[in-house]
Amino acid sequence: MNLVLMGLPGAGKGTQAAEIVDKYGIPHISTGDMFRAAIKEGTELGLKAKSFMDAGNLVPDDVTIGIVKARLRKDDCQSGFLLDGFPRTVAQAEALENILSDMDRSIDFVLNIDVDKEQLMERLTGRRICKQCGATYHAIFNPPENDGVCDKCGGELYQREDDNEETVKTRLEVNIEQSKPLLTFYDQKGYLRNIDGNQGIKKVFIDIDQLLGGLK
Repeated sequence: MNLVLMGLPGAGKGTQAAEIVDKYGIPHISTGDMFRAAIKEGTELGLKAKSFMDAGNLVPDDVTIGIVKARLRKDDCQSGFLLDGFPRTVAQAEALENILSDMDRSIDFVLNIDVDKEQLMERLTGRRICKQCGATYHAIFNPPENDGVCDKCGGELYQREDDNEETVKTRLEVNIEQSKPLLTFYDQKGYLRNIDGNQGIKKVFIDIDQLLGGLK
């Protein structure tokens, strides 16, 4: 099965990706992992990507697409893949269509884990981190026994600057606007499947599993 995973920050993509990989045995391919692997292998495209990253610049589409193409041709992708973080734009989505067409393959589903903005705000602004040992908590979903105090070492808990309400709100709004054209593109292609991410983690995966079960 050939899948693309989408969802806003806080939607739980990482958790569901792990469940999909465990159940269906396909590789979870993230943009960061692809870049790191290509750089480690010393490929021409990997070295090109590194030069842009070292300079603090975005890796151009032609380099990114080349790395994706090489990754999807590896043996572990022959039974399918789960792409996460690519494509990010319609141009990249069109390039992916061409790559797969050349391989006589196509996307089965684009899974979009859809969560209400209010719930995303709650999830993303609730994170608390221990200044001493780095343990993470959540004010609502995984609170410490004593407010503001780490269970493990007794250190002070704090909220990262990029987890505050204003920053999170801005980040979500930017992501929503950026993802709209891509969601429209995949909806028109007939690939898009919206998964209700407002439910508990287990129920979200049950819904995904029921959808993917038909591809076996």
